[in-house]
Amino acid sequence: MKNNPDTERYEALRAHLEKLDLSEEEKSSSFKHIEAWYAQDKAFGTLYAELARISPKIETLLEEMGLV
Repeated sequence: MKNNPDTERYEALRAHLEKLDLSEEEKSSSFKHIEAWYAQDKAFGTLYAELARISPKIETLLEEMGLV
């Protein structure tokens, strides 16, 4: 089964951060930010999919608002 592209990007970011010359505190902070962004993106994607499923008009509205 193929990974979700967002998951692949998330994992690539984590791997890249591991290679950087950062203190453990800086890495930890960076990981926390990336995990928060990933969770927000995933939540929005789920919300968007459900709203679009309910009504195509909502999908059009979100597009007009520049949210997708």
